Amino acid sequence: MSSLPEELAGVSTVDCTDMHVLITGSTSGIGRSAALALGRLGADVIVHGRDSNAGVEVVDKLSEEGSDAMFVEADFASVAAVTELATTVREETDGLDLLINNAGGLFRSNAVTDAGIEYTFHVNHLSPYLLTAELLNHLTDDARIVTTASGAHRGASLQLDRIQGDHRLSGMRAYSHSKLANILFSSELARRLAVGNHNITANSIHPGAIPGTGFSRFLPKPLPALVERLDTVPGVTAVADGAAELLFVGVSPRTAEISGRYFAGQRPRSPSDAAMDHDAAKRLWSKSAALLEIPEPLAPPTSTND
Repeated sequence: MSSLPEELAGVSTVDCTDMHVLITGSTSGIGRSAALALGRLGADVIVHGRDSNAGVEVVDKLSEEGSDAMFVEADFASVAAVTELATTVREETDGLDLLINNAGGLFRSNAVTDAGIEYTFHVNHLSPYLLTAELLNHLTDDARIVTTASGAHRGASLQLDRIQGDHRLSGMRAYSHSKLANILFSSELARRLAVGNHNITANSIHPGAIPGTGFSRFLPKPLPALVERLDTVPGVTAVADGAAELLFVGVSPRTAEISGRYFAGQRPRSPSDAAMDHDAAKRLWSKSAALLEIPEPLAPPTSTND
């Protein structure tokens, strides 16, 4: 059986020539795997991460495939760094055909960013929100936006009163909360794009619980070593499978007209009830803009049933 993500996603014959793609968090894990696959399909890829050595290694591999690739370093805990990343993308490309919001992680500490926001929420949700807002006017007419969420959102409820102050969520609860925010953000984005008659799709995905991505390094010992050993266990999701999920939603003809959905196993799935709460999605959208001190991107839907 093939281990190439493009074959697992059924997109190995899709021609991505002349496509410009930005994948955040693409120096390792599923982001790196998806970036290399898109390069093999002909896309020009902007690689993002915090490790410049790893970024250069991915760019070199993409260049070998004929991709016009570049690496941009940006810390997603920094508002200024994300804004600068968006500026670089606008300066280096004529337009963006695919934006994959993949960067993120699970962080054990109860730290805050320089903006005073709980660290996990800022990195996993607020920065993708800002990056997307900064690039909306740079997206091509039929662009796609894919956001990496997680099945870990189940059981979480939106608690915007706990992203600042002395009663912040931490650890796995903060991660689950941020992944819920990813789904709410993506669905609200899709609704607002539709209201504005933009032919741009926005979807979120669950890539699976994947050893080998580095995710487990944020867990307390001895869990990191135990989780990484699962990579050899049959039935456990592999990095290529997670990358295939990104490719399936990002470039497959089968998903070209689908927007506002949550995908898992290369199928639209129903997320939790909390993730389908349109009022919560609107509150998150407005609160995110307020925290970033930017105008709300796009016009709002006219009702909770839109």
